[in-house]
Amino acid sequence: MPSRKFADGEVVRGRWPGSSLYYEVEILSHDSASQLYTVKYKDGTELELKENDIKPLTSFRQRKGGSTSSSPSRRRGSRSRSRSRSPGRPPKSARRSASASHQADIKEARREVEVKLTPLILKPFGNSISRYNGEPEHIERNDVPHKNTQEKFNLSQESSYIATQYSLRPKREEVKLKEIDSKEEKFVAKELAVRTFEVTPIRAKDLEFGGVPGVFLIMFGLPVFLFLLLLMCKQKDPSLLNFPPPLPALYELWETRVFGVYLLWFLIQVVFYLLPIGKVVEGTPLIDGRRLKYRLNGFYAFILTSAVIGTSLFQGVEFHYVYSHFLQFALAATVFCVVLSVYLYIRSLKAPRNDLSPASSGNAVYDFFIGRELNPRIGTFDLKYFCELRPGLIGWEALLTTMDIIHDGFGFMLAFGDLVWVPFIYSFQAFYLVSHPNEVSWPMASLIIVLKFCGYVIFRGANSQKNAFRKNPSDPKLAHLKTIHTSTGKNLLVSGWWGFVRHPNYLGDLIMALAWSLACGFNHILPYFYIIYFTMLLVHREARDEYHCKKKYGVAWEKYCQRVPYRIFPYIY
Repeated sequence: MPSRKFADGEVVRGRWPGSSLYYEVEILSHDSASQLYTVKYKDGTELELKENDIKPLTSFRQRKGGSTSSSPSRRRGSRSRSRSRSPGRPPKSARRSASASHQADIKEARREVEVKLTPLILKPFGNSISRYNGEPEHIERNDVPHKNTQEKFNLSQESSYIATQYSLRPKREEVKLKEIDSKEEKFVAKELAVRTFEVTPIRAKDLEFGGVPGVFLIMFGLPVFLFLLLLMCKQKDPSLLNFPPPLPALYELWETRVFGVYLLWFLIQVVFYLLPIGKVVEGTPLIDGRRLKYRLNGFYAFILTSAVIGTSLFQGVEFHYVYSHFLQFALAATVFCVVLSVYLYIRSLKAPRNDLSPASSGNAVYDFFIGRELNPRIGTFDLKYFCELRPGLIGWEALLTTMDIIHDGFGFMLAFGDLVWVPFIYSFQAFYLVSHPNEVSWPMASLIIVLKFCGYVIFRGANSQKNAFRKNPSDPKLAHLKTIHTSTGKNLLVSGWWGFVRHPNYLGDLIMALAWSLACGFNHILPYFYIIYFTMLLVHREARDEYHCKKKYGVAWEKYCQRVPYRIFPYIY
Protein backbone atom coordinates (compact mmCIF):
# COMPACT_ATOMS: atom_id res chain seq x y z
CA MET A 1 0.00 0.00 0.00
CA PRO A 2 1.53 3.38 -1.01
CA SER A 3 2.39 5.66 1.89
CA ARG A 4 0.68 9.00 2.33
CA LYS A 5 2.64 12.22 2.25
CA PHE A 6 0.45 14.44 4.46
CA ALA A 7 -1.04 13.66 7.87
CA ASP A 8 -4.56 14.38 9.18
CA GLY A 9 -4.78 17.82 10.74
CA GLU A 10 -1.76 19.13 8.82
CA VAL A 11 -2.10 22.64 7.38
CA VAL A 12 -0.90 22.81 3.77
CA ARG A 13 -1.63 24.60 0.51
CA GLY A 14 -4.28 23.07 -1.77
CA ARG A 15 -4.86 23.92 -5.41
CA TRP A 16 -8.31 25.29 -6.14
CA PRO A 17 -9.89 23.04 -8.84
CA GLY A 18 -9.77 24.54 -12.31
CA SER A 19 -7.05 27.10 -11.53
CA SER A 20 -3.37 27.44 -10.66
CA LEU A 21 -4.10 29.11 -7.31
CA TYR A 22 -3.17 27.53 -3.99
CA TYR A 23 -4.94 28.27 -0.70
CA GLU A 24 -4.35 27.30 2.89
CA VAL A 25 -6.27 24.11 3.73
CA GLU A 26 -6.43 21.55 6.53
CA ILE A 27 -6.08 17.83 5.81
CA LEU A 28 -9.18 16.07 7.15
CA SER A 29 -8.68 12.51 5.93
CA HIS A 30 -7.07 10.32 3.31
CA ASP A 31 -8.60 7.47 1.33
CA SER A 32 -6.03 4.77 0.59
CA ALA A 33 -8.14 3.23 -2.20
CA SER A 34 -8.55 6.34 -4.34
CA GLN A 35 -5.44 8.12 -2.98
CA LEU A 36 -7.50 11.27 -2.47
CA TYR A 37 -7.20 13.74 0.40
CA THR A 38 -10.29 15.39 1.86
CA VAL A 39 -9.31 18.98 2.68
CA LYS A 40 -11.12 21.94 4.19
CA TYR A 41 -10.68 25.52 2.99
CA LYS A 42 -10.95 28.52 5.27
CA ASP A 43 -14.51 29.27 4.15
CA GLY A 44 -15.65 25.80 5.18
CA THR A 45 -15.67 24.23 1.70
CA GLU A 46 -14.57 20.59 1.70
CA LEU A 47 -13.10 19.03 -1.45
CA GLU A 48 -11.16 15.94 -2.47
CA LEU A 49 -7.72 16.65 -3.96
CA LYS A 50 -5.01 14.52 -5.47
CA GLU A 51 -1.62 14.45 -3.76
CA ASN A 52 0.07 16.40 -6.55
CA ASP A 53 -2.45 19.22 -5.99
CA ILE A 54 -1.23 19.67 -2.40
CA LYS A 55 2.03 21.34 -1.36
CA PRO A 56 3.59 21.94 2.07
CA LEU A 57 3.71 25.46 3.44
CA THR A 58 7.52 25.45 3.43
CA SER A 59 7.69 25.21 -0.36
CA PHE A 60 5.90 28.56 -0.64
CA ARG A 61 8.05 30.21 1.98
CA GLN A 62 11.22 29.13 0.23
CA ARG A 63 9.98 30.43 -3.08
CA LYS A 64 8.95 33.67 -1.44
CA GLY A 65 12.34 34.04 0.21
CA GLY A 66 14.12 33.23 -3.02
CA SER A 67 12.26 35.89 -4.89
CA THR A 68 13.38 38.51 -2.40
CA SER A 69 17.04 37.56 -2.41
CA SER A 70 18.06 40.58 -4.41
CA SER A 71 18.78 43.50 -2.11
CA PRO A 72 16.50 46.54 -2.39
CA SER A 73 19.46 48.75 -1.54
CA ARG A 74 21.38 47.39 -4.53
CA ARG A 75 18.53 48.29 -6.78
CA ARG A 76 18.38 51.76 -5.36
CA GLY A 77 22.14 52.19 -5.91
CA SER A 78 21.93 50.93 -9.44
CA ARG A 79 19.13 53.26 -10.30
CA SER A 80 20.78 56.29 -8.72
CA ARG A 81 23.92 55.69 -10.77
CA SER A 82 21.85 55.39 -13.89
CA ARG A 83 20.15 58.69 -13.19
CA SER A 84 23.43 60.55 -12.46
CA ARG A 85 24.64 60.10 -16.03
CA SER A 86 22.56 62.82 -17.52
CA PRO A 87 19.24 64.51 -17.12
CA GLY A 88 18.78 63.97 -20.86
CA ARG A 89 18.17 60.80 -22.85
CA PRO A 90 20.42 57.88 -21.78
CA PRO A 91 22.68 56.05 -24.26
CA LYS A 92 21.21 53.22 -26.34
CA SER A 93 23.10 50.56 -24.40
CA ALA A 94 21.72 51.90 -21.13
CA ARG A 95 18.23 51.82 -22.59
CA ARG A 96 18.76 48.18 -23.58
CA SER A 97 19.97 47.39 -20.07
CA ALA A 98 16.99 49.13 -18.52
CA SER A 99 14.64 47.33 -20.92
CA ALA A 100 16.16 43.96 -20.07
CA SER A 101 15.87 44.73 -16.37
CA HIS A 102 12.29 45.82 -16.93
CA GLN A 103 11.42 42.53 -18.67
CA ALA A 104 13.17 40.53 -15.96
CA ASP A 105 11.09 42.27 -13.30
CA ILE A 106 7.88 41.45 -15.16
CA LYS A 107 8.87 37.78 -15.49
CA GLU A 108 9.70 37.77 -11.79
CA ALA A 109 6.26 39.24 -11.08
CA ARG A 110 4.56 36.60 -13.22
CA ARG A 111 6.38 33.82 -11.38
CA GLU A 112 5.43 35.36 -8.08
CA VAL A 113 1.76 35.55 -9.11
CA GLU A 114 1.79 31.85 -10.03
CA VAL A 115 2.80 30.78 -6.53
CA LYS A 116 1.23 33.59 -4.50
CA LEU A 117 -2.16 33.03 -2.96
CA THR A 118 -3.95 35.53 -5.14
CA PRO A 119 -7.28 36.17 -3.40
CA LEU A 120 -10.28 34.51 -4.97
CA ILE A 121 -12.76 37.31 -5.64
CA LEU A 122 -16.17 36.10 -6.69
CA LYS A 123 -18.47 38.98 -7.56
CA PRO A 124 -22.10 38.45 -6.55
CA PHE A 125 -24.80 38.22 -9.16
CA GLY A 126 -26.87 41.23 -10.01
CA ASN A 127 -29.72 40.29 -7.70
CA SER A 128 -27.54 39.61 -4.65
CA ILE A 129 -28.71 41.76 -1.80
CA SER A 130 -26.67 44.29 0.09
CA ARG A 131 -29.04 43.97 3.02
CA TYR A 132 -30.09 40.85 4.85
CA ASN A 133 -33.04 40.80 7.25
CA GLY A 134 -32.94 44.57 7.28
CA GLU A 135 -29.28 44.73 8.30
CA PRO A 136 -26.10 45.34 6.32
CA GLU A 137 -24.76 42.10 4.91
CA HIS A 138 -21.48 42.22 6.83
CA ILE A 139 -23.36 42.11 10.14
CA GLU A 140 -25.98 39.52 9.22
CA ARG A 141 -27.98 37.91 11.95
CA ASN A 142 -26.41 34.64 13.12
CA ASP A 143 -23.11 35.81 11.66
CA VAL A 144 -20.14 36.84 13.80
CA PRO A 145 -18.77 40.16 12.55
CA HIS A 146 -15.30 39.69 11.16
CA LYS A 147 -12.84 41.25 8.84
CA ASN A 148 -11.78 39.73 5.56
CA THR A 149 -8.32 39.25 7.02
CA GLN A 150 -9.57 36.35 9.11
CA GLU A 151 -11.61 34.20 6.72
CA LYS A 152 -11.66 35.48 3.17
CA PHE A 153 -8.00 35.32 2.13
CA ASN A 154 -6.95 38.86 2.90
CA LEU A 155 -6.73 41.01 -0.20
CA SER A 156 -5.04 43.90 1.53
CA GLN A 157 -2.20 41.75 2.88
CA GLU A 158 -1.52 40.25 -0.53
CA SER A 159 -1.62 43.66 -2.17
CA SER A 160 0.65 45.23 0.44
CA TYR A 161 3.17 42.44 0.05
CA ILE A 162 3.29 42.88 -3.72
CA ALA A 163 3.55 46.64 -3.34
CA THR A 164 6.49 46.23 -0.94
CA GLN A 165 8.18 43.62 -3.10
CA TYR A 166 7.98 45.69 -6.25
CA SER A 167 7.74 49.22 -4.88
CA LEU A 168 10.84 50.34 -6.87
CA ARG A 169 9.56 49.33 -10.26
CA PRO A 170 8.14 51.84 -12.75
CA LYS A 171 4.44 52.59 -12.31
CA ARG A 172 3.47 50.79 -15.51
CA GLU A 173 4.88 47.54 -14.15
CA GLU A 174 2.66 47.77 -11.07
CA VAL A 175 -0.30 48.25 -13.37
CA LYS A 176 0.81 45.23 -15.40
CA LEU A 177 1.00 43.09 -12.28
CA LYS A 178 -2.49 44.15 -11.25
CA GLU A 179 -3.71 43.20 -14.71
CA ILE A 180 -2.19 39.74 -14.27
CA ASP A 181 -3.92 39.36 -10.91
CA SER A 182 -7.21 40.57 -12.34
CA LYS A 183 -7.07 38.19 -15.29
CA GLU A 184 -6.25 35.26 -13.02
CA GLU A 185 -9.17 36.12 -10.70
CA LYS A 186 -11.59 36.51 -13.59
CA PHE A 187 -10.43 33.18 -15.00
CA VAL A 188 -11.10 31.41 -11.70
CA ALA A 189 -14.49 33.07 -11.27
CA LYS A 190 -15.46 32.07 -14.80
CA GLU A 191 -14.32 28.50 -14.25
CA LEU A 192 -16.35 28.22 -11.06
CA ALA A 193 -19.40 29.71 -12.73
CA VAL A 194 -19.47 27.19 -15.58
CA ARG A 195 -18.23 23.93 -14.16
CA THR A 196 -18.68 21.43 -11.41
CA PHE A 197 -15.64 20.08 -9.62
CA GLU A 198 -13.71 17.24 -11.25
CA VAL A 199 -15.48 13.89 -11.24
CA THR A 200 -13.76 11.60 -8.76
CA PRO A 201 -14.99 8.19 -7.65
CA ILE A 202 -17.06 8.24 -4.47
CA ARG A 203 -15.44 6.55 -1.50
CA ALA A 204 -17.11 3.41 -0.13
CA LYS A 205 -18.09 5.14 3.11
CA ASP A 206 -19.96 7.85 1.13
CA LEU A 207 -22.16 5.46 -0.90
CA GLU A 208 -25.86 6.18 -0.55
CA PHE A 209 -28.85 3.83 -0.14
CA GLY A 210 -26.89 1.54 2.16
CA GLY A 211 -24.04 0.98 -0.26
CA VAL A 212 -23.78 -2.15 -2.40
CA PRO A 213 -25.93 -4.39 -0.12
CA GLY A 214 -28.60 -1.68 0.03
CA VAL A 215 -28.91 -1.12 -3.72
CA PHE A 216 -28.83 -4.88 -4.33
CA LEU A 217 -31.80 -5.29 -1.98
CA ILE A 218 -33.65 -2.36 -3.59
CA MET A 219 -33.23 -3.71 -7.13
CA PHE A 220 -34.75 -7.07 -6.21
CA GLY A 221 -37.11 -5.94 -3.47
CA LEU A 222 -38.97 -3.08 -5.16
CA PRO A 223 -40.35 -5.08 -8.12
CA VAL A 224 -41.53 -7.85 -5.76
CA PHE A 225 -43.13 -5.31 -3.43
CA LEU A 226 -44.87 -3.59 -6.35
CA PHE A 227 -46.53 -6.81 -7.49
CA LEU A 228 -47.59 -7.69 -3.95
CA LEU A 229 -49.33 -4.29 -3.63
CA LEU A 230 -51.16 -4.72 -6.94
CA LEU A 231 -52.24 -8.25 -5.98
CA MET A 232 -53.50 -6.98 -2.62
CA CYS A 233 -55.65 -4.38 -4.41
CA LYS A 234 -57.38 -7.06 -6.51
CA GLN A 235 -58.50 -8.97 -3.41
CA LYS A 236 -62.07 -8.65 -2.19
CA ASP A 237 -60.79 -7.69 1.26
CA PRO A 238 -57.46 -5.83 0.88
CA SER A 239 -56.75 -5.88 4.60
CA LEU A 240 -53.18 -6.21 5.82
CA LEU A 241 -54.38 -9.25 7.78
CA ASN A 242 -54.66 -11.06 4.43
CA PHE A 243 -51.04 -10.38 3.51
CA PRO A 244 -49.40 -11.92 1.55
CA PRO A 245 -52.01 -12.41 -1.19
CA PRO A 246 -52.22 -15.60 -3.26
CA LEU A 247 -49.48 -15.59 -5.87
CA PRO A 248 -50.34 -16.31 -9.51
CA ALA A 249 -48.27 -18.54 -11.77
CA LEU A 250 -45.51 -16.76 -13.68
CA TYR A 251 -47.05 -17.57 -17.07
CA GLU A 252 -50.17 -15.68 -15.98
CA LEU A 253 -48.10 -12.51 -15.56
CA TRP A 254 -46.44 -12.58 -18.97
CA GLU A 255 -48.21 -11.92 -22.24
CA THR A 256 -46.27 -11.10 -25.41
CA ARG A 257 -49.10 -9.01 -26.83
CA VAL A 258 -49.06 -6.79 -23.72
CA PHE A 259 -45.31 -6.32 -24.11
CA GLY A 260 -45.93 -5.28 -27.74
CA VAL A 261 -48.57 -2.74 -26.67
CA TYR A 262 -46.14 -1.32 -24.10
CA LEU A 263 -43.41 -0.96 -26.75
CA LEU A 264 -45.92 0.75 -29.06
CA TRP A 265 -46.77 3.25 -26.30
CA PHE A 266 -43.09 3.90 -25.70
CA LEU A 267 -42.32 4.44 -29.40
CA ILE A 268 -45.30 6.77 -29.87
CA GLN A 269 -43.90 8.97 -27.10
CA VAL A 270 -40.46 8.85 -28.76
CA VAL A 271 -42.01 10.13 -32.00
CA PHE A 272 -43.80 12.95 -30.16
CA TYR A 273 -40.56 13.85 -28.36
CA LEU A 274 -38.64 14.10 -31.65
CA LEU A 275 -41.18 16.38 -33.34
CA PRO A 276 -39.58 19.79 -34.15
CA ILE A 277 -42.12 21.73 -32.10
CA GLY A 278 -41.65 23.57 -28.82
CA LYS A 279 -38.75 25.77 -27.76
CA VAL A 280 -35.19 24.55 -27.26
CA VAL A 281 -33.43 25.52 -24.02
CA GLU A 282 -29.98 24.92 -22.52
CA GLY A 283 -29.38 22.85 -19.41
CA THR A 284 -27.04 23.67 -16.53
CA PRO A 285 -23.27 23.77 -17.31
CA LEU A 286 -21.50 20.42 -17.40
CA ILE A 287 -18.04 19.71 -16.01
CA ASP A 288 -16.36 20.88 -19.22
CA GLY A 289 -18.50 24.01 -19.54
CA ARG A 290 -20.84 22.64 -22.21
CA ARG A 291 -24.59 23.13 -21.99
CA LEU A 292 -26.76 20.42 -23.50
CA LYS A 293 -29.85 21.49 -25.41
CA TYR A 294 -33.32 20.17 -24.62
CA ARG A 295 -36.55 20.54 -26.56
CA LEU A 296 -39.53 21.41 -24.36
CA ASN A 297 -42.58 19.96 -26.07
CA GLY A 298 -44.19 17.94 -23.27
CA PHE A 299 -47.40 19.95 -23.45
CA TYR A 300 -47.73 19.23 -27.16
CA ALA A 301 -47.02 15.55 -26.49
CA PHE A 302 -49.83 15.54 -23.93
CA ILE A 303 -52.28 17.14 -26.39
CA LEU A 304 -51.32 14.68 -29.14
CA THR A 305 -51.58 11.72 -26.74
CA SER A 306 -55.03 12.86 -25.65
CA ALA A 307 -56.05 13.17 -29.30
CA VAL A 308 -54.85 9.64 -30.06
CA ILE A 309 -56.73 8.23 -27.05
CA GLY A 310 -59.89 10.15 -27.94
CA THR A 311 -59.76 8.94 -31.54
CA SER A 312 -59.21 5.37 -30.37
CA LEU A 313 -62.25 5.55 -28.08
CA PHE A 314 -64.32 6.92 -30.96
CA GLN A 315 -63.17 3.97 -33.08
CA GLY A 316 -64.35 1.53 -30.41
CA VAL A 317 -61.07 0.59 -28.75
CA GLU A 318 -61.81 -0.77 -25.27
CA PHE A 319 -59.40 0.71 -22.75
CA HIS A 320 -60.49 -1.53 -19.91
CA TYR A 321 -57.85 -3.82 -21.46
CA VAL A 322 -55.27 -1.75 -19.57
CA TYR A 323 -56.90 -2.42 -16.19
CA SER A 324 -57.58 -6.09 -16.83
CA HIS A 325 -53.93 -6.60 -17.84
CA PHE A 326 -52.44 -4.20 -15.30
CA LEU A 327 -50.12 -6.82 -13.75
CA GLN A 328 -48.91 -7.91 -17.20
CA PHE A 329 -48.19 -4.31 -18.13
CA ALA A 330 -46.23 -3.90 -14.88
CA LEU A 331 -44.12 -6.96 -15.70
CA ALA A 332 -43.60 -5.78 -19.29
CA ALA A 333 -42.38 -2.39 -18.05
CA THR A 334 -40.08 -4.09 -15.51
CA VAL A 335 -38.48 -6.31 -18.18
CA PHE A 336 -38.02 -3.31 -20.47
CA CYS A 337 -36.45 -1.37 -17.59
CA VAL A 338 -33.92 -4.14 -16.85
CA VAL A 339 -32.91 -4.42 -20.53
CA LEU A 340 -32.54 -0.64 -20.75
CA SER A 341 -30.41 -0.56 -17.56
CA VAL A 342 -28.06 -3.22 -18.93
CA TYR A 343 -27.67 -1.23 -22.14
CA LEU A 344 -27.00 1.98 -20.21
CA TYR A 345 -24.27 0.39 -18.10
CA ILE A 346 -22.52 -1.26 -21.09
CA ARG A 347 -22.48 1.96 -23.10
CA SER A 348 -21.21 3.90 -20.08
CA LEU A 349 -18.03 1.81 -20.03
CA LYS A 350 -16.94 3.63 -23.20
CA ALA A 351 -18.10 7.08 -22.09
CA PRO A 352 -15.47 9.84 -21.60
CA ARG A 353 -14.64 10.65 -17.98
CA ASN A 354 -16.24 14.09 -18.22
CA ASP A 355 -19.56 12.44 -19.16
CA LEU A 356 -19.73 10.34 -16.00
CA SER A 357 -22.10 11.07 -13.14
CA PRO A 358 -20.76 12.68 -9.93
CA ALA A 359 -22.63 9.90 -8.11
CA SER A 360 -20.71 7.05 -9.79
CA SER A 361 -18.39 5.08 -7.52
CA GLY A 362 -16.36 2.61 -9.58
CA ASN A 363 -18.28 -0.35 -8.13
CA ALA A 364 -20.16 -2.24 -10.86
CA VAL A 365 -23.25 -3.11 -8.79
CA TYR A 366 -23.62 0.37 -7.31
CA ASP A 367 -23.03 2.12 -10.64
CA PHE A 368 -25.53 -0.17 -12.40
CA PHE A 369 -28.11 1.07 -9.87
CA ILE A 370 -27.21 4.77 -9.53
CA GLY A 371 -26.19 5.23 -13.18
CA ARG A 372 -22.64 5.63 -14.45
CA GLU A 373 -23.21 8.07 -17.32
CA LEU A 374 -24.81 11.42 -16.48
CA ASN A 375 -26.54 12.27 -19.77
CA PRO A 376 -26.62 9.26 -22.13
CA ARG A 377 -27.68 10.36 -25.59
CA ILE A 378 -28.22 8.74 -28.97
CA GLY A 379 -27.49 11.68 -31.23
CA THR A 380 -29.66 14.45 -29.81
CA PHE A 381 -32.10 12.00 -28.18
CA ASP A 382 -31.54 12.30 -24.42
CA LEU A 383 -32.52 8.98 -22.83
CA LYS A 384 -32.71 10.19 -19.23
CA TYR A 385 -34.63 13.37 -20.00
CA PHE A 386 -37.12 11.44 -22.16
CA CYS A 387 -37.76 8.66 -19.64
CA GLU A 388 -38.14 11.16 -16.79
CA LEU A 389 -40.89 13.07 -18.60
CA ARG A 390 -42.75 11.03 -21.20
CA PRO A 391 -43.68 7.32 -20.87
CA GLY A 392 -44.60 7.48 -17.18
CA LEU A 393 -45.10 11.18 -16.38
CA ILE A 394 -46.00 13.73 -19.05
CA GLY A 395 -45.89 17.44 -18.29
CA TRP A 396 -43.21 17.84 -15.58
CA GLU A 397 -40.95 20.32 -17.48
CA ALA A 398 -39.20 22.29 -14.72
CA LEU A 399 -36.73 19.40 -14.44
CA LEU A 400 -33.40 20.58 -15.81
CA THR A 401 -32.15 21.95 -12.47
CA THR A 402 -33.19 18.98 -10.30
CA MET A 403 -30.87 16.43 -8.69
CA ASP A 404 -32.06 13.77 -11.14
CA ILE A 405 -30.60 15.68 -14.09
CA ILE A 406 -27.54 17.45 -12.67
CA HIS A 407 -26.24 14.81 -10.22
CA ASP A 408 -27.64 11.29 -10.58
CA GLY A 409 -26.61 9.16 -13.51
CA PHE A 410 -29.11 7.21 -15.60
CA GLY A 411 -29.20 3.63 -14.37
CA PHE A 412 -31.65 1.17 -12.84
CA MET A 413 -32.74 3.59 -10.10
CA LEU A 414 -34.14 6.25 -12.43
CA ALA A 415 -35.17 3.81 -15.17
CA PHE A 416 -37.26 1.72 -12.76
CA GLY A 417 -38.62 4.83 -11.08
CA ASP A 418 -39.58 6.50 -14.37
CA LEU A 419 -40.96 3.51 -16.27
CA VAL A 420 -42.37 1.23 -13.54
CA TRP A 421 -42.72 2.78 -10.09
CA VAL A 422 -44.20 6.15 -11.10
CA PRO A 423 -46.86 4.96 -13.58
CA PHE A 424 -48.01 1.99 -11.47
CA ILE A 425 -47.71 3.37 -7.93
CA TYR A 426 -48.76 6.96 -8.62
CA SER A 427 -51.97 5.62 -10.18
CA PHE A 428 -52.45 3.21 -7.28
CA GLN A 429 -55.53 4.98 -5.86
CA ALA A 430 -57.39 4.74 -9.18
CA PHE A 431 -56.51 1.04 -9.44
CA TYR A 432 -57.81 0.53 -5.88
CA LEU A 433 -61.10 2.39 -6.47
CA VAL A 434 -62.08 0.17 -9.42
CA SER A 435 -62.47 -2.81 -7.09
CA HIS A 436 -63.31 -0.83 -3.94
CA PRO A 437 -65.43 2.23 -4.87
CA ASN A 438 -65.91 4.97 -2.31
CA GLU A 439 -68.67 7.58 -2.33
CA VAL A 440 -67.39 11.07 -1.49
CA SER A 441 -69.65 13.80 -0.13
CA TRP A 442 -69.63 17.29 -1.67
CA PRO A 443 -67.92 18.91 1.36
CA MET A 444 -65.25 16.21 1.32
CA ALA A 445 -64.84 16.52 -2.44
CA SER A 446 -64.46 20.30 -2.10
CA LEU A 447 -61.83 19.87 0.61
CA ILE A 448 -59.90 17.41 -1.56
CA ILE A 449 -60.00 19.79 -4.55
CA VAL A 450 -58.83 22.78 -2.46
CA LEU A 451 -56.06 20.69 -0.89
CA LYS A 452 -54.95 19.46 -4.30
CA PHE A 453 -54.96 23.00 -5.70
CA CYS A 454 -52.93 24.39 -2.77
CA GLY A 455 -50.36 21.61 -3.10
CA TYR A 456 -50.05 22.25 -6.83
CA VAL A 457 -49.56 26.00 -6.33
CA ILE A 458 -46.79 25.41 -3.78
CA PHE A 459 -45.13 22.68 -5.88
CA ARG A 460 -45.32 24.56 -9.16
CA GLY A 461 -44.42 27.96 -7.69
CA ALA A 462 -41.37 26.67 -5.81
CA ASN A 463 -40.02 24.66 -8.73
CA SER A 464 -40.59 27.50 -11.19
CA GLN A 465 -38.88 30.00 -8.89
CA LYS A 466 -35.86 27.75 -8.38
CA ASN A 467 -35.64 26.89 -12.06
CA ALA A 468 -35.81 30.55 -13.14
CA PHE A 469 -33.17 31.56 -10.58
CA ARG A 470 -30.73 28.83 -11.61
CA LYS A 471 -31.17 29.63 -15.29
CA ASN A 472 -30.72 33.40 -14.88
CA PRO A 473 -29.91 34.75 -11.39
CA SER A 474 -29.86 38.30 -12.80
CA ASP A 475 -33.45 38.14 -14.06
CA PRO A 476 -35.14 41.46 -13.05
CA LYS A 477 -38.27 39.49 -12.11
CA LEU A 478 -36.26 37.88 -9.30
CA ALA A 479 -34.65 41.09 -8.04
CA HIS A 480 -36.91 41.17 -4.97
CA LEU A 481 -35.56 37.85 -3.69
CA LYS A 482 -32.87 37.80 -1.01
CA THR A 483 -29.81 35.60 -1.43
CA ILE A 484 -26.72 34.36 0.37
CA HIS A 485 -23.50 34.34 -1.63
CA THR A 486 -21.41 31.13 -1.60
CA SER A 487 -17.76 30.31 -2.17
CA THR A 488 -18.64 28.55 -5.44
CA GLY A 489 -19.78 31.81 -7.02
CA LYS A 490 -23.45 30.85 -6.83
CA ASN A 491 -26.18 32.31 -4.63
CA LEU A 492 -28.69 30.58 -2.37
CA LEU A 493 -32.28 31.82 -2.30
CA VAL A 494 -33.29 32.82 1.22
CA SER A 495 -36.70 34.35 0.57
CA GLY A 496 -39.81 33.63 -1.48
CA TRP A 497 -40.87 29.99 -1.40
CA TRP A 498 -37.34 28.97 -0.42
CA GLY A 499 -37.41 31.20 2.65
CA PHE A 500 -40.53 29.40 3.91
CA VAL A 501 -38.97 25.92 4.20
CA ARG A 502 -35.82 24.47 2.61
CA HIS A 503 -37.80 22.22 0.26
CA PRO A 504 -41.19 23.80 -0.45
CA ASN A 505 -41.54 21.71 -3.63
CA TYR A 506 -41.50 18.55 -1.49
CA LEU A 507 -44.17 20.03 0.77
CA GLY A 508 -46.43 20.75 -2.20
CA ASP A 509 -45.85 17.26 -3.57
CA LEU A 510 -46.87 15.66 -0.27
CA ILE A 511 -50.04 17.79 0.01
CA MET A 512 -51.10 16.63 -3.46
CA ALA A 513 -50.35 13.01 -2.53
CA LEU A 514 -52.57 13.32 0.53
CA ALA A 515 -55.41 14.72 -1.60
CA TRP A 516 -55.22 11.74 -3.96
CA SER A 517 -55.38 9.30 -1.05
CA LEU A 518 -58.30 10.96 0.73
CA ALA A 519 -60.56 10.16 -2.22
CA CYS A 520 -60.25 6.45 -1.32
CA GLY A 521 -61.94 6.83 2.05
CA PHE A 522 -60.82 5.30 5.33
CA ASN A 523 -61.83 1.66 5.07
CA HIS A 524 -58.30 0.39 4.44
CA ILE A 525 -54.78 1.72 4.89
CA LEU A 526 -53.65 0.25 1.58
CA PRO A 527 -54.47 3.33 -0.60
CA TYR A 528 -52.52 5.46 1.88
CA PHE A 529 -49.36 3.56 1.07
CA TYR A 530 -48.71 6.24 -1.54
CA ILE A 531 -48.51 9.13 0.93
CA ILE A 532 -46.62 6.99 3.49
CA TYR A 533 -44.03 5.86 0.97
CA PHE A 534 -43.80 9.32 -0.58
CA THR A 535 -43.08 10.91 2.80
CA MET A 536 -40.26 8.43 3.43
CA LEU A 537 -38.90 8.98 -0.07
CA LEU A 538 -38.84 12.78 0.15
CA VAL A 539 -37.38 12.80 3.68
CA HIS A 540 -34.57 10.57 2.40
CA ARG A 541 -34.14 12.71 -0.71
CA GLU A 542 -34.02 15.84 1.44
CA ALA A 543 -31.24 14.23 3.51
CA ARG A 544 -29.30 13.59 0.27
CA ASP A 545 -29.81 17.21 -0.76
CA GLU A 546 -28.68 18.39 2.66
CA TYR A 547 -25.49 16.32 2.50
CA HIS A 548 -24.52 17.51 -0.98
CA CYS A 549 -25.36 21.17 -0.29
CA LYS A 550 -23.42 21.23 2.98
CA LYS A 551 -20.41 19.71 1.27
CA LYS A 552 -20.66 22.08 -1.69
CA TYR A 553 -21.55 25.40 -0.04
CA GLY A 554 -19.95 25.02 3.42
CA VAL A 555 -20.49 28.05 5.66
CA ALA A 556 -23.07 29.59 3.32
CA TRP A 557 -25.30 26.55 3.68
CA GLU A 558 -25.03 26.75 7.47
CA LYS A 559 -26.19 30.38 7.27
CA TYR A 560 -29.11 29.32 5.10
CA CYS A 561 -30.11 26.61 7.58
CA GLN A 562 -30.04 29.16 10.40
CA ARG A 563 -32.23 31.49 8.36
CA VAL A 564 -34.63 28.70 7.25
CA PRO A 565 -34.68 26.12 10.08
CA TYR A 566 -37.47 23.86 8.81
CA ARG A 567 -36.69 21.33 6.09
CA ILE A 568 -40.09 20.29 4.69
CA PHE A 569 -42.91 20.75 7.22
CA PRO A 570 -43.11 24.20 8.91
CA TYR A 571 -42.76 23.97 12.71
CA ILE A 572 -42.59 20.16 12.50
CA TYR A 573 -39.54 19.04 10.50
